[in-house]
Amino acid sequence: MKTMSINQTKQWLKTSQSPVAQFIFVQLKKIINIELPAPQFLLRSAYFIYQIFNTLLSSIMRIVVWTPLFKGRLERVGRNLNLYGGLPYVSGPLRIIINNNCRISGHSTFTGRSSAASKPILLLGDNIDIGWMTTIAVGSRVEIGNNVRIAGRALLAGYPGHPIDPKARALGAPETDDQVGAIVLENDVWLATGVSVMAGVRIGQGTIVAAGSVVTHDLPAMVLAGGVPAKIIRHLTVTDATDREGK
Repeated sequence: MKTMSINQTKQWLKTSQSPVAQFIFVQLKKIINIELPAPQFLLRSAYFIYQIFNTLLSSIMRIVVWTPLFKGRLERVGRNLNLYGGLPYVSGPLRIIINNNCRISGHSTFTGRSSAASKPILLLGDNIDIGWMTTIAVGSRVEIGNNVRIAGRALLAGYPGHPIDPKARALGAPETDDQVGAIVLENDVWLATGVSVMAGVRIGQGTIVAAGSVVTHDLPAMVLAGGVPAKIIRHLTVTDATDREGK
């Protein structure tokens, strides 16, 4: 006798018009959706304990494991490096220099171009935030100035990883030199969530780039830019900068 697989059994229970199958399906759903009693005061207490435990464990891991291991990969590092949420992923040949008071998400990725003639370099200034799931791909040089804020899921693409020619791409060839460029974020730049910055771009001091934008060309200092590709929306004033610092 041919037996049904688990998937076949599931489909039979879901689609069969048999009263037996329908009864079993209803009972199984009740079992799957069963919930334990959840008094609010107990849940709040349990969640509070969980938060304390999780914070303590993260702090221990940051101090004992994540920060020392990451420092072992750096060429030079300043004071008060704060890794939160894990250990950043680093791949390829890459020199990394980090100055003081930088905060980096453990869910960040830093890569260096493998086919570069000289070792790519990533330079981070003072007081920099690099958010969750940000990727910095260094083709030749990426320089990030002081007080820069990079929100989550940003991409600094100093090299694409593949050539334009489809035959070369199919053979696994690397990108060509003309596809590679340095990226510079001057002091006080703010990249909002999901911003992509392409190779060869310099963003001027104090400029803000709106969420989801793709920066394909240089942006001057003190502007708000956005869009695909990013364009200047308006110029920022000293008052705008003061308001931002106050917030």
